[in-house]
Amino acid sequence: MGKTIVEKILSRASGRDVNADDIVVAEVDAAMAHDGTAPLAIEAFREMGGKKVWDPNRIILVIDHIAPSASEGTSSLHVMMREFSREQGIKLYDVGSGICHQLMLEGSHVRPGAVVVGADSHTCTYGAVGAFSTGIGSTEMAAVFISGRLWFRVPRTLKFYIEGRLPDFVTPKDIILYILGKVGADGANYRAIEFGGPVVEQMGVSGRMTLCNMVVEMGAKAGIVEPDEKTSAYFREDFGVEVGAMRSDDDAAYEDVLKFDVSGLEPQIACPSSVDNVKPISEVEGVEVDQIFLGSCTNGRLEDLRQAAEILRGAEVKDGVRVLIVPASRRVYLQALKEGLIEVFLRAGCTVCNPGCGPCPGGHMGVLAPGEVCLSTSNRNFVGRMGSTKAKIYLASPLTAAASAITGRITDPRDFG
Repeated sequence: MGKTIVEKILSRASGRDVNADDIVVAEVDAAMAHDGTAPLAIEAFREMGGKKVWDPNRIILVIDHIAPSASEGTSSLHVMMREFSREQGIKLYDVGSGICHQLMLEGSHVRPGAVVVGADSHTCTYGAVGAFSTGIGSTEMAAVFISGRLWFRVPRTLKFYIEGRLPDFVTPKDIILYILGKVGADGANYRAIEFGGPVVEQMGVSGRMTLCNMVVEMGAKAGIVEPDEKTSAYFREDFGVEVGAMRSDDDAAYEDVLKFDVSGLEPQIACPSSVDNVKPISEVEGVEVDQIFLGSCTNGRLEDLRQAAEILRGAEVKDGVRVLIVPASRRVYLQALKEGLIEVFLRAGCTVCNPGCGPCPGGHMGVLAPGEVCLSTSNRNFVGRMGSTKAKIYLASPLTAAASAITGRITDPRDFG
């Protein structure tokens, strides 16, 4: 019996032949923690008697969740991270650099076939380039800091085969929301989800990042796309390096293969207050919104900003609606400036913020008041996620967000075709 790509990666990392459900101790290729998790990991590292990290070149720290700091307490945690990075010789991305998951790929910290762990649940994003990447806790991260190793149960793999012709104004975000609505919030617990099919093959790395980013919302351990020519071109053009290919065997044992035909798919909306409460936009349009957030590790990339700018160009944000644009990284921001996208947003009446997580964690920016409604391109809409427990959050694509900014209510982007 052949192996899935996840089984192959964990076989390499553990130094032995493994299959689904095996318990392995794997060598970690890269580890990441941010300002919401790194301070706890640093404290645990000290408590475990740690003196020197196993390899400072493989550890990355990022200040992105509450950046810039909103309180003296948060500033003290940022200082702890800066001091630890200097002491250990670790790479630190400070305030304004961007979101950890964007930076891990932009900074060339991830390669196809790697095992990458991050003290953040959306670490699964890096599967877009063929890595096994997954979120872990801060105490586990401290152990990785010391040893460079971690145990896993090899997850069973679900194959999601996406076929058909993707309609105009329908994006990878709409696809993953649609799948979430079908599979459910606990429909893939501790599974690896391997995305494939002609629609995925046509996607660039940015779209694949959106797919993999949200697999944790259905309980998955990891999401992954087999590296292909799109992956090779990404590394060749951005970093000047060649990467090898790794694929699942033709006779690999999947727990299940689910097929999704997206030919007639409408833009999708995840309604309050669960990510799997998904409806086609025709059932939701018209809901009035107070705030729109365009950004996050799901949809703050250049591709997303370009899509939104095409709709907002020459238009105006509806009076009374706040639109917050947060580029995923400084690099994305600079390219958006170069292409004139930032000017489009500002002339339309949007507020463009510094690179980072922005309103997504609900800690310091774009906090919602009781009764307010936000349409967000992020990945979670739980009660209290972005402020008041009495606020409501809807999730959508950048195209839907831009269209809704103009009308002040949830609007089908196809109306602007």
